[in-house]
Amino acid sequence: MSVKSDIEWTDATWNPVTGCTKVSAGCANCYAETLAKRFWKDRKFTDVQIRPERLDDPLNWMKPRRIFVNSMSDLFHEKIPTEYIYDIIGRMTLAKHHTFQVLTKRPERMAKIVQHDHPNIWWGVSVEDQASADKRIPKLIMTPAVVRFISCEPLLEHINLERWQPAIDWCIVGGETGPGARATSLDWIESIVHQCQTNGIPVFVKQVGSRPQFKFENGGKIQEAHGKYLGIKNYKGSDMSEWPESIRVREFPK
Repeated sequence: MSVKSDIEWTDATWNPVTGCTKVSAGCANCYAETLAKRFWKDRKFTDVQIRPERLDDPLNWMKPRRIFVNSMSDLFHEKIPTEYIYDIIGRMTLAKHHTFQVLTKRPERMAKIVQHDHPNIWWGVSVEDQASADKRIPKLIMTPAVVRFISCEPLLEHINLERWQPAIDWCIVGGETGPGARATSLDWIESIVHQCQTNGIPVFVKQVGSRPQFKFENGGKIQEAHGKYLGIKNYKGSDMSEWPESIRVREFPK
């Protein structure tokens, strides 16, 4: 059975692995952990489990779709056996009518395991700040892929992507949502959109987050406007009609 997703840049999710552990600042308010606390009665989110009974699910979904792999885990988590990762990749290559989107915060292992590109698999890394971008994107570039993408979500500071952009095929960007969400400056999002558009890279602005902010000058002092003062009322900041025109863009790779 297909699990329809409300994530704007995908159609469905597939979780042949569930559970994960935190590796960086972007994990602090993990949405998957929040879901696990709500629905998992008998285990913790840090209990990483393989789910072989789900391996063949995409082969039974007849309608072609974009599928986000392991929305509730990380395919390259150190607790997942290498052979099982190959089993997952094998199923993706067999389900040629789908497009699979894989995001990881562990690209070192991805670069070692993925030795060939596959027309229907997009490989990507999540980056939340300059330090994670500097660390993860070079490993992504080492990975054979027809589409390499980055997800700047939750965006926690300004990120300069210029040096890697010739090797990047798609960029997602979004602010943090939910309880305890950290602020996201619309300037940071606008900068990524500008960097991508300048270099001809499709960019997808998912949301501005629950705490969007914009710096402005008032009487010689730099002040910040937040949320409703910017005209943004949607609790996730996902209503494009409320955004500045400059960041109303949702593109996909060709």
